[in-house]
Amino acid sequence: EVHLVESGGGSVQPGGSLKLSCAASGFTFSGRIMSWARQARGKNLEWVSSIDKDGDMKTYRESVKGRFSTSRDNTRNMMYLELTDLKTEDTAMYFCVTGHCNAAECRPDDRGQGTQVTVSS
Repeated sequence: EVHLVESGGGSVQPGGSLKLSCAASGFTFSGRIMSWARQARGKNLEWVSSIDKDGDMKTYRESVKGRFSTSRDNTRNMMYLELTDLKTEDTAMYFCVTGHCNAAECRPDDRGQGTQVTVSS
């Protein structure tokens, strides 16, 4: 059974930083492309970033390019998302997801319980 646990969220002021973590278990982590997605209140789940199996190729939604950075550690079954220069519009519940999730559509096979990121002054 796929199990994903996100952590690291919190409340910060605009311009602040956070580092999110995702602990994965129940599947061959190193064999899966992994993604981060987020859902703001009242809005649909949207793709944030993806990282390939080896961590060599990373893609980001346009609004977070240059501010967010994703990485993974296949030896520990962990994925990370570093968020910098946070903006109020980044406020959302952030999820670690597997499966279909990209800029056009995010319908993941699995996701964790999420970790809340709140950006406000």
